[in-house]
Amino acid sequence: MDRIDEIYTKWPFFGARKIVVMLAVAYGIMVGRRKVRTMMKTLGLEAIRPKIKLSIPNKQHKIYPYRLRGLKIDRPNKVWSADITYIRLNGGKFVYLVAVIDWYSRRVLSFVVSRTLEGTFCQEALKAALKKYGTPEYFNTDQGSQFTDKRFTDILKAKKIKISMDGRGRAFDNIFVERLWRSVKYEDVYVMGYEDFYECEAGLKRYFRRYNNERPHQSLNNQTPKDRYENFELEKAA
Repeated sequence: MDRIDEIYTKWPFFGARKIVVMLAVAYGIMVGRRKVRTMMKTLGLEAIRPKIKLSIPNKQHKIYPYRLRGLKIDRPNKVWSADITYIRLNGGKFVYLVAVIDWYSRRVLSFVVSRTLEGTFCQEALKAALKKYGTPEYFNTDQGSQFTDKRFTDILKAKKIKISMDGRGRAFDNIFVERLWRSVKYEDVYVMGYEDFYECEAGLKRYFRRYNNERPHQSLNNQTPKDRYENFELEKAA
């Protein structure tokens, strides 16, 4: 399963047939398409639509339109977004990670690790980001029930934040968080092989500190997310 997860994280548009080929070519693992399809189902993976089990819509919840198409992201706190991914621990158990990210700087503003997909951990992450970093103009998520929950959207409405949600099946409307998950898994999760919840939570705390403060991004002219976020006013004045 870990190899399937690695392949899918790198190539989220691959279905079972291509993953069978990659397992054989890259890792020398010979396995049938049916078994790969079963394991993908267990992990909640489907080509082009990652985390399908993590983002199940609730038909009773209000869905908001995608408001970011063509929007110029020219400052910190213009657009924040949140997303959920899973982390498979050694031994086969899963934990779930939600993060809030600033699109302009790629800074991870908050994160929470949860043993379940019950939506309160997403509300906790949102409140933590708002408390520490203020208020964005837009907040974008997918249409998963954790984010369409009235308790979540009411927090945004109370702050007069414009709510945006990805189009259904459009995984890359939230592309910056998708890229973050790829970095998290390849640079930390697959390397560390976390044994339990507490080890995973502590390890991710260390990773996100390095990611924000030490890791330069080529797309940010080799600035770190922290510098990009905090130096905006200085650069603007200059």
